This record gives sequence, C-alpha cells and structure tokens, in this order.
Amino acid sequence: MGLWVLWVVIAGAFAVGEMHTNGFYLAPFALGAAFAAVLSGVAGIGGVLSAVAFLAVSLSVVLLLRPVAMRHRRLPPAMRTGTAALIGQPALVIERIANHEGLGTVKIGGEVWTARSFDDDREIEPGEQVEVVEIRGATALVLP
Repeated sequence: MGLWVLWVVIAGAFAVGEMHTNGFYLAPFALGAAFAAVLSGVAGIGGVLSAVAFLAVSLSVVLLLRPVAMRHRRLPPAMRTGTAALIGQPALVIERIANHEGLGTVKIGGEVWTARSFDDDREIEPGEQVEVVEIRGATALVLP
C-alpha cells in the first residue's frame, strides 16, 4: 500500500468528521491530508516531506480560511414581520382603554388597532403613550 493511500484515508476520515461537526474544525486537516496525498502519489515524496506538507497546508488553511468561513456562518438577526414587528412599538391611545367595558383603540405606526390593557384592572386615558406588549388576533395588548 502506497503512502498516498494512507493520506487519502486520513483525508477521508477528517472530511467525514467535519460533516459531523459544526465549526469548520476538521476541514483544514482534510485539505492538508489531500494535498499530502497528491504530493505523495504524483511527486513520490516520502513520509517526512508529506507530513511537513500536511502540516503547512493545514496550518495555512486554518489561519487564512477559517476566519472567513466563520464570518459567513453568522446569520443576521431575524427580521420580524407582520404582527411580530409591532411588539415593543410605541402607540398613542385614541379611545380610552377599559378592559371590563370592552373599550379601547390605539394608533400604531399610522394604523388604528383595537386595544386592551395588558393589566386587566388598569384604565388608560386618551392621549397617553403606551407600548405594545402582545398582539392577540386583531387586538393589541398595551402597557403605559
């Protein structure tokens, strides 16, 4: 069995291991082993030189490509849309909010919404600024 076959097996083992991790840890070593296999098979270099090539390529890939790969793995924060985007938004009370009477409307970003107080016993007067805490159906639950 040639030395290049051993390097191919090592490269395959690192590649399979990389598939089971989530951090681009073993891929540089798989690339280094593949490079050593090519050098060993094509150029016919010995074990010491192929090991040096393995270490040099692996270290180069770790230092050069891993930071780039890790930057690309970061996802931007999830963009909230629909009613989820309204949570935390300020609102202006248009009609008095009284849960026990079933009254209340607010203006959220130019739209008028039916509103209820998040605190059942609290009444909120028109003109007050409130914050949207939750959306239930077509009703905004708010707190002053």
